[in-house]
Amino acid sequence: MSASATATVALAVLGSGLAALAGALAGCGSAGASATGRAPRPAHHATAAGGDPRAAPAGSPGHAVEVADPQEAASYPAPANTRHAAAATPARAVESFVAAGAQSDAEVKAELQQMQAVERSAKQAQQQHFSAVAGGSSIGGNGTIPIPQQAPEPIQRVIAGANEIADFPYVFGGGHSSFVDSAYDCSGSVSYALAAGGMLSAPEASGELEHWGAPGPGRYLTVLANAGHAYMYVDGILYDTAGRSGVFASRWQVGAVSNAGFVARHWPGL
Repeated sequence: MSASATATVALAVLGSGLAALAGALAGCGSAGASATGRAPRPAHHATAAGGDPRAAPAGSPGHAVEVADPQEAASYPAPANTRHAAAATPARAVESFVAAGAQSDAEVKAELQQMQAVERSAKQAQQQHFSAVAGGSSIGGNGTIPIPQQAPEPIQRVIAGANEIADFPYVFGGGHSSFVDSAYDCSGSVSYALAAGGMLSAPEASGELEHWGAPGPGRYLTVLANAGHAYMYVDGILYDTAGRSGVFASRWQVGAVSNAGFVARHWPGL
């Protein structure tokens, strides 16, 4: 074989190896931060068209490379040809659901001492009201939860957004190219709800949500995240893709899960 032919073969092998490496890195969390020190945006995935999101580029300049969700198998991933009608924008999703006359943050703080006992009792009653659908922990009925009128308006909006896509299928990478999609993965689901509450301006991968908001659990809202998976508790109710009862079962679930290995974050004041 001539020297030029040998070089051509070597280049082809190298290209194939790099392509395989890129595919292996493609996966719901951020693989690192950008040169500016801020967490990069998640890689875009073409999920709404029905293709395999893993076939999309693993990342591009300024975008995070996603990490495989270790709980994907427990999230009832939808077949490639199974989709939901596209969601409304997060802002539109809350328009008809948010209770009128929601209390301001100042009013909530002023009444906090008097309300704590009442809200604990109401939360316990709400939890007892839900029953799980066979096959998992998804709540029954239409898959949504009531919006508590005593909660601060941002929390009402988060719940309204979460309700909007509660029964959408799980597809890896769903909801990352745009908030408007026909399927959502774990961090795509959480991102949509947070955006409805005015707490996020663009979808974030699970690893990025480790740095969202402020450290520690919140009173009304706690987001749990690690490099591969994300979920949240809103007013004491679990919202998670893993553990659902079926492809179109609700992300709202009965009970709780172990938070070991996850970083807790909350929105300041909530």
